[in-house]
Amino acid sequence: MYMNLFQTPVAYAATGIEDTIGKITSNIIQPIIGFLFALALAMFLWGIVQFIANAENEEKLSEGKEHMLWGIVGMVIMVSVFGIMNLICKTIGAC
Repeated sequence: MYMNLFQTPVAYAATGIEDTIGKITSNIIQPIIGFLFALALAMFLWGIVQFIANAENEEKLSEGKEHMLWGIVGMVIMVSVFGIMNLICKTIGAC
């Protein structure tokens, strides 16, 4: 493709509120949700490691169960938030 050297570059900005919301959702909110989901998964896996490694220690066993529980709660919340964001995004036509 031939490009003129004297042609000014064009900046593509958001043209409407739907486009702006779509860009914010895809560039900011969805990566944050993914990161928080990864943290919840790491907490769940850490709970499994504690649960298996400390089977004889009742205190560490209950701590591992608690980490697994909160990891699952965190993952459920992040999946729910992701679903709600997609529902809102598709409803207003931003995605």
